[in-house]
Amino acid sequence: MRKIVITQNLTADGVMDMSGGWFDPAAQGVDQSDLVEVNRVHQDAADVLLVGRGTFESFRDFWPHLRDDTTGVADYLQRVQKHVVSSTLTEPGWTNTTVVRGPAADHVRALRSGEGGDVVITGSPRLAQEALREGLVDELRLFVFPVAVGTGQRLFPEGTAIRLEPLESRGFAVGCTLLRYRVRP
Repeated sequence: MRKIVITQNLTADGVMDMSGGWFDPAAQGVDQSDLVEVNRVHQDAADVLLVGRGTFESFRDFWPHLRDDTTGVADYLQRVQKHVVSSTLTEPGWTNTTVVRGPAADHVRALRSGEGGDVVITGSPRLAQEALREGLVDELRLFVFPVAVGTGQRLFPEGTAIRLEPLESRGFAVGCTLLRYRVRP
C-alpha cells in the first residue's frame, strides 16, 4: 500500500497560497543546498504527484521553462507521474500526465491501495483539504517560512481537527523549518 503525503510550503501563520509574493520557488542566489538535499530524498521516495488544475497549470507554466534550476524540482516534475484533478482540462500539455475526472477522494483511495512509492499532494488547497477530511493522508511535510501574511488560503480551515504524531523538525539555511507529522487515525 502506498503512502499519501501532503507537502506544503506555508507561512508561519498557516497560509499556503502564494499571493503576496512571499515564496520564491527557485530562490536564485540563496544557499539552498540543505533544503535541496531533503527535497531530493522526498522526491526519490515518490512516484506520483497528485495536484489540482490550478497548481498543475502554474507548475507547467513555470518549471519546464526555468533555466539553471539548482533545486532539482524541474527534473523531478519532468519525470514523475503527474495526476491532475480537473473537470475542465482536456489536453494537459506535459509529459507523464493523467487527467483525473470524478471524485478526487475515489482516485486517492485507488492510488493508495496500489503498489509503488509515495503519492504526493502539493499546493492544491481543495484537494489537500478533501484528502485530509476523508482520512486519506498518512503524512504531512510542512515547510514553514518565517513570514506572516495575515490572510489567505490555509491548509487547515476553521473546524479542521486531526491528530498528528511528530516525526521530524528541521531548520534550513533559507530560514524555513520542516515539520513532518504522521497523521493519526
